[in-house]
Amino acid sequence: MSEPTLNSARLFTIKLAVGTMEDMGVTPYGHRRIATVAGGTFEGDELKGTVLPTPAGDWITVRSDGVWELDVRLTLKTHDGHAIYMSYRGLRHGPQWVLDRLAKGEKVDPSEYYFRIAPRFETASEKYSFLNRIIAVGVGRREATGPIYEVFQIL
Repeated sequence: MSEPTLNSARLFTIKLAVGTMEDMGVTPYGHRRIATVAGGTFEGDELKGTVLPTPAGDWITVRSDGVWELDVRLTLKTHDGHAIYMSYRGLRHGPQWVLDRLAKGEKVDPSEYYFRIAPRFETASEKYSFLNRIIAVGVGRREATGPIYEVFQIL
């Protein structure tokens, strides 16, 4: 069997501002944390606008092996007034010393940890309806104010 070759096109860069973090403690599924998203921006060649603040958030589960499972739901508002629902699942992990530096808000080279997402989109907008029919992936990095993702459409 041959290896798949994936062609992609950049959709946008999205920067999220993290608000409060509620620590729910260790549940049977892992250490549960719920983070609010206080807003943000996204910008690409065809898409740009703002991330609306709550209701928006990340339902994080930190597994026993240290992997962060992300479950994020956002509303994007384009520069021309269209609403787009964006949700994604993802994973973040790396050496503990790297994760400790991220937790302190230190700048860490993204090559030192794994941070990937699989976004889905939903919109009633005719202009942006192509988003309803694509597969997308994102590569993230964590900065002190919140995550930043480069989001790509798989062609």
